[in-house]
Amino acid sequence: MSSPLLIGNSLVALSEPGGRAALAATLGSEQITFGELDLAANRLARVLAQNGVAHGETVMWWTGPALASLSGMLACARLGAVFAPVSVLLAADAVAAIAAYVKPRLLVCDSERLDAGRGFEGLTVLALEELEQAASGMAGGPIDSAPVSDADAHILYLTSGSTGQPKGVMVSHRASWLRSAPDGSAHGVAGVLCTFPLYHYGGWHYVIEAWLAGTAVHLVSRADGSEVTTAVERRRPEAIYCIPAVWERVLATEGDLGSLRYADTGTSSFGDGLLDRLAARLPQARTRVLYGASEAGRMAVLEHAELADHRGSVGRSVSHGRILLSQEGEVIFSGPTLMNGYLDLPEATAGALDQQGYRTGDLGWTDEQGFLYITGRKSEAIRTGGEWVSPVEVEAAIRELGGIADLAVIGVPDPQWGEIVCVAVVPQAGHAVLTAEQLRTQLIGLARYKQPRLVVEVAEIPRTTATGQVMRKAIRASVVETLTVSR
Repeated sequence: MSSPLLIGNSLVALSEPGGRAALAATLGSEQITFGELDLAANRLARVLAQNGVAHGETVMWWTGPALASLSGMLACARLGAVFAPVSVLLAADAVAAIAAYVKPRLLVCDSERLDAGRGFEGLTVLALEELEQAASGMAGGPIDSAPVSDADAHILYLTSGSTGQPKGVMVSHRASWLRSAPDGSAHGVAGVLCTFPLYHYGGWHYVIEAWLAGTAVHLVSRADGSEVTTAVERRRPEAIYCIPAVWERVLATEGDLGSLRYADTGTSSFGDGLLDRLAARLPQARTRVLYGASEAGRMAVLEHAELADHRGSVGRSVSHGRILLSQEGEVIFSGPTLMNGYLDLPEATAGALDQQGYRTGDLGWTDEQGFLYITGRKSEAIRTGGEWVSPVEVEAAIRELGGIADLAVIGVPDPQWGEIVCVAVVPQAGHAVLTAEQLRTQLIGLARYKQPRLVVEVAEIPRTTATGQVMRKAIRASVVETLTVSR
């Protein structure tokens, strides 16, 4: 099958079972075939071109769940433009900062975000509804555009990492294809249910993986137990991946999950109990543990047959890559699926990519058979539910609330989320320490996954003598020890 990402105008070879009439994607009651998606992508590409989008330009895409995002990504790919999806969980000022950094040729917003988008300076903004209406009058045949190289940037994933400042992960057409083509659970199955949003690398991984396998991808508006279970019952997919927190919601919801043959999971850490509950609820399904990153794609896999003997491991390197450990125990991955680099950030790129490969920032060890075990993070960034959180950004937001003499934000190990955001607080005299729930109600400008789930009152925040920097490792160790004793 030819790649759906390059300039070719067919999503699937006509010799594939079902061909253009086969179902390509669904979202709730909506659905679209490969043939319809092909035409929609060509029509959208013509509208984008009329709005100045050309080879090498970037289109920022800030919308809620919509099938139009699929044709939007393909339209950009056919023009050689870069598709940059942005999280709908971010506040408008955070998206404005991303736009100032990315400098897109065009910003596409849905109706819910249109007013905010039109408030950004120096941007051409187009409503998604306007884009679709304009596209409906366009021809759906093949488009003429500049040649697209497989090394050209295809998607720009936005991640904040440890600094809180946006970083654009540039992933080429080749890397997008290779990330989803090998080792994919979608191959040989009927339907893949994607629980990730389409501003996340994981979402596009499973979309492309399904399409390269010639099968449908089933999207959900929200990754809650009821919606995921309803989608499984309605669409009968055979493969699904959920982070541990989503699996907990699904397992707590009644429903028929009998169609699932593959029930994958994975983050940097998760509890053994989850694997046991998956096996009990889904005896017909095989479960794999997957380990990856936006910068590299999937890096390691723990196969179903290996679960019992290698609990706690994230598996061995995928077939197209190689995992190394630095002298400090940092996990390094090399292979053809690495990003091109961070957009306009040469120092950050040099820090992440070297002659050995991508420096993940994860610390770990491997056993004699090459199975990798993750033990923690080299940097201070918190990884919760597959998302990166900057402690500095969260601290700044909490300080604005007042009543706090000092504070520090850390990541605390959690079996469902990998880590949860925890804030250690020294309250001002006469002020009570807010609970995590009270904090979340006041931090409305902060994305929900960045909001603290745990608040701990401490007597002081340890800092270095020379520079006054927060000693996060010491705080984290103390908090974890306290939580362990209290349990």
